[in-house]
Amino acid sequence: MTYYRVDFKELKEFCELSFIKRGFSEHDSRIISDVILLSDLYGIESHGLQRLKMYHSDIKSGMVNRGSESEIIFETPVSGVIDAHFCSGHLAAHRGMSLAIEKAKKTGIGIITVKNSNHFGIAGYYSKMACDRGLLGISFTNSGGLMVPTNGIIPMIGSNPIACAMPAEPYDFLFDASTTVVTLGKLEIYKKLDKPLPNGWAIDPRGNASSDATAIIENINSENGGGILPLGGDTENLGGHKGYGFGMITEIFTSIISLGMTSNYCLKDNIDGCCHGFIAIDPNIFGGAKEIKDHLSKFLQELRESPKAQNQGRIYTHGEKEIEAMEDRLANGIMINENTMSELYELCTELNIDFKVYFGNNVNPKENLLK
Repeated sequence: MTYYRVDFKELKEFCELSFIKRGFSEHDSRIISDVILLSDLYGIESHGLQRLKMYHSDIKSGMVNRGSESEIIFETPVSGVIDAHFCSGHLAAHRGMSLAIEKAKKTGIGIITVKNSNHFGIAGYYSKMACDRGLLGISFTNSGGLMVPTNGIIPMIGSNPIACAMPAEPYDFLFDASTTVVTLGKLEIYKKLDKPLPNGWAIDPRGNASSDATAIIENINSENGGGILPLGGDTENLGGHKGYGFGMITEIFTSIISLGMTSNYCLKDNIDGCCHGFIAIDPNIFGGAKEIKDHLSKFLQELRESPKAQNQGRIYTHGEKEIEAMEDRLANGIMINENTMSELYELCTELNIDFKVYFGNNVNPKENLLK
C-alpha cells in the first residue's frame, strides 16, 4: 500500500473548503477541520482524513443536519445538558467542552453532557481544549454498538472512548483510548490495506475469533452478531469484563445522565444520536495549579527514567508519541494511504474542488506518482 506525504497547510485549507462547500460557515468549517486534522497530526490515521468520506456522506444523507444548532436545555452553575438536534458532532462537542471550561473558570468545575449528536472525531481533541486552558479535561462519547459484552455476541456498547488531558512539562499528559480493543476506524484501515486482523480483536456471529475486517464491519452493520471485543479480550481471565465496565462508565457519563440514546439504539434508520460527556476541572480548587502541575511533571519524568525491560530503550508517557508525530507531520507532511487518497479525489470531483491544487499535479492518485 502506497502512502503519500501532503503538506498540513494545504490539507487544512482543503478540508475547510470541503465543509464550506457543504454550506457550513468558515468558523464552523475551521472547527470541524481542526478536529479531523489533529488526529492525522497525532498519527491516528483511523480518525483523520480517512473519515472525511463518511462525514460528507452523513451530511448528504441528512444524518448530520447542517441547518440545526445545538441548544442548552438544562443548566446549573456547574453542569448542563445540550441537545445537539443532530447537528455536526464536532460542533456540538466543541460547544459542550467550551461550556464546561467556562463553568470551571467560574466555579472550579464544569460537567456537560450532550445528546442527539453525531460522530465527533477523536475524544482527545476536547480534553486537550481544557488542558490548553490550564485545566484537567476529560471527555467521553458513546457510539453505535460495536463492543460485544463479556460472554455475549451482539454489539451492545460502542467503542466508548475515554480521554484525559492535564498540563505538565515538558509534555502535557494526553490520554485517549477506546474501551474496545480497537475502534471501528482501525478495522476500516485494515480493510483498506487488505490485511488480516490480529487475533483477539474481534469475533464472528458464533463467538469465534475472526481476522476478516470486511466481514466484521458488515456483521456490525447488519446486526447479525459478532463485533469488536472489549479491552482485555473475550474472557474474564485477561480482564475483558474490565473493558466492558469502562465502556459502561462512558455510557453513564454520556447517554444515561443526558437521557439520550444508549449505544444499542444509535445509528438506526439514518439517525446517529450518539451522546458525549465533558468535564473540566480547575486544579486551583485543590490548592495551587502550579504546584499540582509540577508534581505531575515530576512523576511523569520519573516514569520515563524508571528501569526498562530487557531490550527496551524507552518508556513513554501518554502524549509523547502524539507530540513527536505532530512535529514530524508539520515538518514533512501528513501521511495518506492511496485508498483514502482516491476517496479525496472523488470528493474533490463531487464538490468541484481542483484536486491538483492541494494534492499535486497528478489528478489520478492510483498512478502512484504523488510522493
